[in-house]
Amino acid sequence: MTSSIPFLTLNPATQASGLVALPGSKSISNRALLLAALARGTTELSGLLDSDDTRVMIAALQTLGVDIQAEGPGVWLITGAAAWPVRQADLFLGNAGTAFRPLTAALAVMGGDYRLSGVPRMHERPIGDLVDALRMLGCQLDYDQQPGYPPLTLRPSDLQLDQPIRIRGSVSSQFLTALLMAAPVAAARLGRDVVIELDGPLISRPYIQITLNLMARFGVVVQCDDGWTRFVIPAQASYQSPGAYQVEGDASSASYFLGLGAIAGGPIHIQGVGRDSIQGDLAFADVVQDMGAQVDYQPNALVVQGCEVARGARLRAFDRDFNLIPDAAMTAAVLALYADGPCHLRNIASWRVKETDRIAAMHAELSRLGARVESDADSLTVYPLAAGDWRSAEIGTYDDHRMAMCFSLAAFGPVPVTILDPGCVAKTYPHYFADFQRLLQP
Repeated sequence: MTSSIPFLTLNPATQASGLVALPGSKSISNRALLLAALARGTTELSGLLDSDDTRVMIAALQTLGVDIQAEGPGVWLITGAAAWPVRQADLFLGNAGTAFRPLTAALAVMGGDYRLSGVPRMHERPIGDLVDALRMLGCQLDYDQQPGYPPLTLRPSDLQLDQPIRIRGSVSSQFLTALLMAAPVAAARLGRDVVIELDGPLISRPYIQITLNLMARFGVVVQCDDGWTRFVIPAQASYQSPGAYQVEGDASSASYFLGLGAIAGGPIHIQGVGRDSIQGDLAFADVVQDMGAQVDYQPNALVVQGCEVARGARLRAFDRDFNLIPDAAMTAAVLALYADGPCHLRNIASWRVKETDRIAAMHAELSRLGARVESDADSLTVYPLAAGDWRSAEIGTYDDHRMAMCFSLAAFGPVPVTILDPGCVAKTYPHYFADFQRLLQP
């Protein structure tokens, strides 16, 4: 565990191999918790991620009167209902976007007196597009501080819908996910179909696919056009418990071990996500393959082997659009240090509104290591480091779990690298550094 230490120094490593079992997917875990809480019947969720974000969601649902019981490690029993018993609450949701956005939508369409707040960074993350869409439904939401941003106050409302709800998909896919998951509750209250139309392009489409897949598992099939611009939730839609649901491993977390295998020889056996995954971040395996690694896809596992950069080998450089896998793209930015030429990450504007401004943060911390970096509003270019150009550095993590995890891969340079506040990984992967270091060979 690293939760109580201010820094972790990683000495230069040359090889890595072994097996790692991934924690449950954050994206799936918090979606499944909310859907189980909205579904008729009792659902057994197993493989659920134990992290800051899921604890925030569980605590909020319990505060709202949802019956949630722990049955064992990663196993929870949730008895749901289309309307939760507690109609007035003050909810603190940390920096968990996968809890804040969906709960905002669900509570707004249920009706009640609620206040939703988080840490200061959450109050800097935009939510205006979701609020505007919910107001089109007749929901009553007010900004407590800066317009367009949390904290929010929700009030009882009479829902109405005279035209399709329009929502932008270009800032965060979580807004559309939140609206989709709450739509069956709204449809039941209205007694009519709910139609959602996208206004402009959709980023991170694979995350919407996760949402639609899980909604179907809980009994609601959303009608979607071929262009993913119009979604229809039928009036009779109603969430029903599937009885039991197994949460697969986190594909975003798999990216770090895919990257590790690519630069450290391997083989690295990654259990919990594989060929049958419903997560879009599995596509990061294609990235490391294009950079020169070999990946064996198994039904619920991946095995990756690559070169040994500590002995002078180089990955192939890339120029790639990362719109569909923005979280895993951070891993690619660090792998670029070991490439045979400059690497260009395009279409990553969503990084600006994550746990930190990730474009600015990645630019700053890669530069600390000695790399030449260029960035603009939606792209990042990283120039590789020669052996003599590496600088030992303290890497700031900005209270961003993915900053800490992706920079662990800098351990394969020739100098020590210190990760500040390594405990921030508790947001999604509390035991990450223990798992990572166990695979290393000095």
